[in-house]
Amino acid sequence: MANGQWYPPEWPDRIRALASGELIPATPRRAATVMLLRDGEQAGVLNGAPEVHMLRRRASMAFAGGAYAYPGGGVDPRDDDHLVRWAGPTRASWADRLGVDGEAEAQAIVCAAVRETYEEAGVLLAGPTPETVVGDTTGADWEADREALVARDLSFAQFLDRRGLHLRSDLLAAWARWITPEFEPKRYDTFFFVAALPEGQRTRNASTEADRTVWIRPADAAARYDAGELLMMPPTIATLRALSGHASPRAALDAAPSQDLTPVLAQARMADGELVLSWPGHDEFTKHIASGSTP
Repeated sequence: MANGQWYPPEWPDRIRALASGELIPATPRRAATVMLLRDGEQAGVLNGAPEVHMLRRRASMAFAGGAYAYPGGGVDPRDDDHLVRWAGPTRASWADRLGVDGEAEAQAIVCAAVRETYEEAGVLLAGPTPETVVGDTTGADWEADREALVARDLSFAQFLDRRGLHLRSDLLAAWARWITPEFEPKRYDTFFFVAALPEGQRTRNASTEADRTVWIRPADAAARYDAGELLMMPPTIATLRALSGHASPRAALDAAPSQDLTPVLAQARMADGELVLSWPGHDEFTKHIASGSTP
C-alpha cells in the first residue's frame, strides 16, 4: 500500500450494483465530528505547532476498522425539539453557515458535535454561564451522565438542562462537509468542526469504538499516512492536510469561516473498462479499478 487510504474490497461490486440499478442508495444521516486542537509542545513549552486529537477505530469495527478518525457520530433528533441554553453565534447564523433548513436542525448538529466530543474524548464544550466552561468532568456523577448519553437513555438537551449548562457554540467553527458515497450501506452527511481544547480539561479514551487515542501534529499524521503507517478515510486525511498550515488552534478557528462547506460526495464511473472512483476537488483519492479486481 503506497499510503494509508482506506478502500474496502467490496466497493467495486457495490459500485457496479449501483450503476446497474440493483442497489438503491441509502438516505444519509446527519452527523458531526470534531477536530479538537491544542497547542503543541516544543522544548517542553506549549508553543509549538498545534496538535489534533485522534482515535483509532477498533479493528473489529465493521466500518473503517483500524482507521484513525476524530470523535464524532450521528445527530440525535431529540436535540432539535427543545431549545437549550445557548452561547455564541445565533442558531440562525449557524443554519446559514451549515446550509441547513432551520434553526432546530442547526442546533441538533451543533449539539451532536459537542455531545460526541464529550462521549468519546471526555471534553465538554459547555459551561454554567455563557462565558465559562466546566472544569473537571471525571467524577462518578459525570461519568454516569456520559454513559447515559452513550446509551441514548439521555438526550444532550436533557443533559444540559439537568446541569444548567450553556452550550458554547462559540468554541466551535464549521470546517468541512462530506457525504458518504452512494454505494455504502450506511451513509452519513457529516459536518466537520474545529475546536480548541478548553483550559483545564483533559482528553481521555472514553470511546468503546476506539482502542487508542493520540495527540499528533496534523502534518505528522499526514506524513505517516503518506508512508502507509496510519490508515485513514479520505475526509480525515483531507481535513488534516487543510489544518497543517495553521500555526495555532486560534489561527485554525480564525480561518474556519473561509473554509468551503460545499458537500463532498464521491463519484464513480466506468471508463475504458475500468471503474474510476473520485472525490471532486480531491484528486489524490482518485482510484482506477480494473474490471473484476478490488481496490
